[in-house]
Amino acid sequence: MLHKETAASPGRRAAALAGLRRYQHALRPTPRAPKPAIAAAGRARLLDYGGSGMPIVFVPSLINPPLVLDLARGNSLLRWLSRQGVRPMLVDWGTPSPTDRGMDITAHVERLLLPMLRNLARPPILVGYCLGGTLAIAAASAIRVSGLVTIAAPWRFAGYGDAVGPAVQLWERVRAASEQLGLMPMEVLQAGFWQLDPASTVAKFERFGRLPPASATARAFVALEDWANEGAPLTLGAASQLFGDFFTRDLPGTGGWQVEGRAVDPRALACPSLAFVSSTDRIAPASSAPPADTIFETTLGHVGMVVGSRARAALWQPLADWLSAVAQPR
Repeated sequence: MLHKETAASPGRRAAALAGLRRYQHALRPTPRAPKPAIAAAGRARLLDYGGSGMPIVFVPSLINPPLVLDLARGNSLLRWLSRQGVRPMLVDWGTPSPTDRGMDITAHVERLLLPMLRNLARPPILVGYCLGGTLAIAAASAIRVSGLVTIAAPWRFAGYGDAVGPAVQLWERVRAASEQLGLMPMEVLQAGFWQLDPASTVAKFERFGRLPPASATARAFVALEDWANEGAPLTLGAASQLFGDFFTRDLPGTGGWQVEGRAVDPRALACPSLAFVSSTDRIAPASSAPPADTIFETTLGHVGMVVGSRARAALWQPLADWLSAVAQPR
């Protein structure tokens, strides 16, 4: 990809490689102590971020680590929310092993997410990010919840349009190896994300190489890039269902997905709902978003709306305002 993008400019290639080397050797802060788990199911845990009031359960994607919602000191949606009069909690899916190979997305909801939610004393508000929003909708269709928020979540997979083909082709290329492993490595998905905008992928390392290494901007880049390049593999079952039932057949968007024997339909939920949708999102385009009572539109990208420099005004504060209103005693 680098060779193709910089074929006409050896200088740009050298600059991107220099930026990559600097990123690889950058100093990392001491890891923060993990938050306590208040519930567990299989390899998954529900982490408590403190605060008070109604439980707000954040459901992250199965792709990339959950800590994009708690990225770094001074840039943590969850820690900020814990000071806004609510009690955020975070699902950590854990790391699957080859023995989990048959666990599809539906099983992640039924066997991991729902048991933890049923352990809570009060019906929570669910907040799902990316594919986690898809899972949160399924959970809200199976149990009583007090509200539902989706952030950059795909639901109508037919809304991906021409992008469905490359996604399915990626799966076909790695299916045999994934079947051997029982898992789909994160590196495969990350390579697919790079191909969504290869020019920007190369340019960001060029820019990073020019930053003062100790600057706040450089530290923020390292934290975000570490998150983007880490993550547990997908189980074979989850990958197969994602690229087959979801991308190819659009099971969620056409009303064909069932969890615990119930059809999953966001339009039939008996709770208030909010969807954050971005007009520039290429990972979960606005055309794939689920229906909701309230749609909040932003121009920030898939990740920038959660951790970017404008995220607090564009997403954090509107989310906190909505959560506070819904969580008020009635």
